[in-house]
Amino acid sequence: MALVEFQCFSCNKMAEVSPEVGRRDECDHCGADIHCCKNCKFHDAKAYNECKEVQADVVQEKERANFCDYFQLRSGKDNAGSNKEDLLAAAEALFKK
Repeated sequence: MALVEFQCFSCNKMAEVSPEVGRRDECDHCGADIHCCKNCKFHDAKAYNECKEVQADVVQEKERANFCDYFQLRSGKDNAGSNKEDLLAAAEALFKK
């Protein structure tokens, strides 16, 4: 089975795991739970219940393993952690005359 690459929410390091992430799987680098809200593609801090999947149950501990049936591993590098320079450059490009 092919492995998928994802960026751990906890240590921000890239890791490869099976696409069928189990509830007890942990990050090889820091030991954080992989099957948790913060590693899910539906996680959004600005959305209601911090989740874009409207049918998902409320999960209180977003950084801990859970039983959510809608969990889908967020693949690739997370862009949410953009640095200050990238954000400033984007703002300047937007308002450039």
